[in-house]
Amino acid sequence: MADQSQAVADLGRYLRAQREIAQVSLRHLARMTKVSDSYLSQLERGLYQPSPDVLRAIALGLGIPPEQLFRRMGWLAEDGDDVSEEASVLDAIAADKRLSAAQKSALAQTYQAMVGDA
Repeated sequence: MADQSQAVADLGRYLRAQREIAQVSLRHLARMTKVSDSYLSQLERGLYQPSPDVLRAIALGLGIPPEQLFRRMGWLAEDGDDVSEEASVLDAIAADKRLSAAQKSALAQTYQAMVGDA
């Protein structure tokens, strides 16, 4: 249990740092993610472990891959995942309920055109 509480505290510090790097206020991130600013503040202070859905919303709001935060929580293996970075980006696009099917398709095509066959 101590490892989990340390992971939650580390995640909170990391979220705050990423938000500050992105120059996004807590309130603005709350509006983007539909997560209350008070709850986001508590997460940044390491008081609570967020659900995967909340963590995914925060990651997308900050422009970082959700899998990066899942790894920090120990929910995904650090290395050796069979999922490529491109696949994880495309999975995130496909999972975003805010996008229509046409928007998902356009965004996926744009992403693939930008990264090519690298």
